[in-house]
Amino acid sequence: MRLANPPSVDRSGDWILIVEDDPAVREHVAAVLQHAGFETETAETGDAALDAAGAKRPTLVLLGVRLPDMSGYTVCRALREQNPDSVPIIFLSGERTEWFDRVGGLLLGADDYIVVPFVPDELVTRVRTLLRRADRPVREGPMRWSLTARESEVLRLLADGLSQADIAGRLFISSKTVATHIEHILEKLEVRSRAQAVAFAYREGLLGAP
Repeated sequence: MRLANPPSVDRSGDWILIVEDDPAVREHVAAVLQHAGFETETAETGDAALDAAGAKRPTLVLLGVRLPDMSGYTVCRALREQNPDSVPIIFLSGERTEWFDRVGGLLLGADDYIVVPFVPDELVTRVRTLLRRADRPVREGPMRWSLTARESEVLRLLADGLSQADIAGRLFISSKTVATHIEHILEKLEVRSRAQAVAFAYREGLLGAP
């Protein structure tokens, strides 16, 4: 399988904690990220992950849902208690792949949810995007209620599982215009990813119950 290209910017100070009980998946994720220029550390259990994160705060955590000693959901909650909203967390799962699994994980505090098997380039892109948005200063005063009608429509379609191209076709606009709307949504809701925007909208009652 082709690995992602190296990063275009130097993030040599970053290190990513990979928590996964399947050694093949764990090694593959580490290889993809190392090839992209990231330092990685791996853990097989939830306890080992919490110990590693407690000793040195990771830049980002890739977290398996099923672990031998506790669920990834429990680890996510514990990490959020240690570092509230400061460490991007991406769930990895090859079993819990339904939309309600993804929404449930995001509502528990994750920033994104990746289904295994994954495309290496997509994994690296999502990691870079979360890190880039985590670097942005947080503005004072939430803007989450200032979505335009079109932005609200795009958010609803994202929640329905439509891709950027599908949304463009549904709304009879260009894919580039959809991307601009999505970027505005992320900025206004002060979130880091499309998936987190959808989880935020469910949590705040903007889309109704999942």
